[in-house]
Amino acid sequence: MNLIPLKSAEQLAAQREAGQLLAQVFARLDEWVQPGVNTMQLNDWVEQYIRDELHARPASKGQYDYPYVLNSSLNEVVCHGMPKASDILRDGDILNLDITLEKHGLIADSSKMYLIGQVSPAARRLVDVTYQALWHGIRQVKPGNRLGDIAAAVQRHAEQAGYSVVREFCGHGVGVQMHEEPQVLHYGVAGTGLALKPGMVFTIEPMINQGDRRVKTKSDGWTVVTKDKKLSAQWEHTVAVTATGFEILTLRAEEHAMLGATS
Repeated sequence: MNLIPLKSAEQLAAQREAGQLLAQVFARLDEWVQPGVNTMQLNDWVEQYIRDELHARPASKGQYDYPYVLNSSLNEVVCHGMPKASDILRDGDILNLDITLEKHGLIADSSKMYLIGQVSPAARRLVDVTYQALWHGIRQVKPGNRLGDIAAAVQRHAEQAGYSVVREFCGHGVGVQMHEEPQVLHYGVAGTGLALKPGMVFTIEPMINQGDRRVKTKSDGWTVVTKDKKLSAQWEHTVAVTATGFEILTLRAEEHAMLGATS
């Protein structure tokens, strides 16, 4: 039995639709995310938009008993931040919003960083390098390459910039289930690990810390923060392995130019 699900053309079409609906969610968030808004408002607006306007399902809500439709990770929060009315966005914050969406039984998963107001050059650099690391990983996706090629490309770019890669969390297969095989690490050795095959669909979602890579989970059981309280950033896309390379199922409109970039 093959433990790595390979998507059929019909499944890929459904997952592509889910991914493009999710890209629309982020386009709407581009308008909503601003100083003075709290993260619970963002959660509620996203739920209404996905359900009532996109006629889709927010897949995170209820998964593993998680009560919200998104993760909102502010500043030193690495991942799994829970939205709160008390988390009011302020000038200088950096924010990751991580959202899953299901349409026709297939799930897409993506996250995006937001810079709130005037952000320090150091924070902006972390966010930019993390985004570049994501793309370095994506460009390793093609049949015959291995998961280690993705991992090594991400790690090399982040560490050359002086940052550290979180190791407790990783990318994952996604499709009928939110979390499928394989696990996609963001650190490792090129040429090692599972060989990529057309039909595989998984996320690449590096979490990059400004300081030490160590993390801890807060008492709510969800929110993961940097141990040294320095900033963390994350970006995520759902990527399919094609016959000749890759397709980003959650690609946003402003990112099309990235497909032609060489580095």
